[in-house]
Amino acid sequence: MAWIEAKQLAEAILDGFDRHYRLFREITADARTRFERADWPAAQVAARERIDFYDCRVSETVAVLRREFHLRSPEDSLWKRVKIEYSRLLPQHRQPELAETFYNSVFCRLFDRRYYNNAYIFVWPMLSTEHLEAEVPIFRPYYPGRDGFGEVIWQMIQDFDFSVPFRNRRREVRNLLHAIRARFPTNRARHQNFQLAVLSSPLFRNKAAYVIGKAINGADQVPFAIAILNDGEGGLYVDALLTGEDQISNIFSFSRAYFMIDTEVPAAVVDFLRPLMPRKSKAELYTAIGLQKFGKAEFYRDFLKHLRYSSDQFVVAPGIRGMVMCVFTLPSFPFVFKIIKDRFPPPKEMTRDQVKAKYHLVKMHDRVGRMADSWEYSHVAFPRERFSDELIAMLRESCAGSIEPEGDQLIIKHLYIERRMSPLNLYLATADEDDIAHAALEYGDAIKQLAAANIFPGDFLFKNFGVTRQGRVVFYDYDELCYLTECRFRDIPEAPFPEMEMADEPWYTAGPNDVFPEEFETFLLTDPRFRKVFRRLHGEIFDPSWWRERQTAINEGQVEDVFPYPTEQRFD
Repeated sequence: MAWIEAKQLAEAILDGFDRHYRLFREITADARTRFERADWPAAQVAARERIDFYDCRVSETVAVLRREFHLRSPEDSLWKRVKIEYSRLLPQHRQPELAETFYNSVFCRLFDRRYYNNAYIFVWPMLSTEHLEAEVPIFRPYYPGRDGFGEVIWQMIQDFDFSVPFRNRRREVRNLLHAIRARFPTNRARHQNFQLAVLSSPLFRNKAAYVIGKAINGADQVPFAIAILNDGEGGLYVDALLTGEDQISNIFSFSRAYFMIDTEVPAAVVDFLRPLMPRKSKAELYTAIGLQKFGKAEFYRDFLKHLRYSSDQFVVAPGIRGMVMCVFTLPSFPFVFKIIKDRFPPPKEMTRDQVKAKYHLVKMHDRVGRMADSWEYSHVAFPRERFSDELIAMLRESCAGSIEPEGDQLIIKHLYIERRMSPLNLYLATADEDDIAHAALEYGDAIKQLAAANIFPGDFLFKNFGVTRQGRVVFYDYDELCYLTECRFRDIPEAPFPEMEMADEPWYTAGPNDVFPEEFETFLLTDPRFRKVFRRLHGEIFDPSWWRERQTAINEGQVEDVFPYPTEQRFD
């Protein structure tokens, strides 16, 4: 009977998801061991491997369905029944929202996009996760007013039960107490309702563990994060206390790699985090904890809602048009949409697949707060009437192979979506002296931190970097990007004759991977105000030996420290 086959199909798909999340939790839970052992290369490998888990499990599940079932077209009523049967399996599930997305992925891998509607897939969720709770509470409460701040702080840290001891208990508590007293007035801390709520599991990323919580004083809530590091020799130590929405949001930035937090109920973790960072959507928070596929699905739902309750047009994104991507935006929606062009004019010598490979490299890499994350989509339907004439003309001219009219819709076959930023060149065009100094500091820090992560941008032009709402400079144009260790950093050789230095063409030759850092100043620092500040703060960037030293460190397996907070916030 058809309903029996539908039930079996539903169970097979859910088995595939359950296998995925079990493996996802295993590699995530091991983040604690990697942190305690200070095994940073293993942490980087695990972070990359985990990103691919989802697609691997989807492929495995599709293979099982094709092997064990006689799959019929969705036009048969069977697949509508499969969705119903699948829904019946989810009310007692601990990750129902993720399981729905997995179902969508499997179905979309099997069938044509004309079936991508709510009759066949979960365009809209069937179950609410608002009150979903784990068997073990996801956070612990502490009451400093009753037990004393010093004792409570130490108890809070001890409750995480790290196998590696802290270097100096008194110093850790003292540093935290001083920071707390500086940021929380004493009278507030004495309020009878004052308490701390702390996630029961730390979040791990790169070389740090983060204790995330909120200070609750009546109706007021102040988010905080305690950064814990492991020096690999003497033990653990508290490096910084971060407080307030902006500082916490910066840790969870779209330009950082995904955190690892072991949780049975991710919805409960996200519900805890949302009040701490109210400007971040559920999509962004799920993505931040490594569940980027559900984040992608949730983002699309937010996008559909926004289209319904807005009327402005998609327009060409401001800034200098790129040679590889067509970029457009919806002014009322804080994101940009990027489509690979059909052809690249000289001097670009690359293929469409190579561009996609660059974006995949960034997805898999630690972005260290300096590269924008992207959501990648295929066959996305946009309302044609919402596109400006200028945008339609640009797409027809440069991206005709990636667009397809379909009734009153425009189907974009492949695109990337990123958080919108102000291009650095436009930012500098209206910047005052203070803004220029800040941009010079951030721009140089971005280059240095990318180098620490073994990334060479390739094209340092200001138009390829953006400025975030919080004033951070972030790289977002990846077609020239490569690993730092693939480059050959050379000194400019002395000219055979002095007059050759004044010639239009260089007197030296360059191979495909050769880089001459001494040339950077000529084409980057054209504004004398920017040049003066940049040379003072980051003059070593023009020194080839500085770059070669970075390569040596990477080749020796060193993982440099890159902190998601300013140096002045670190404890001494």
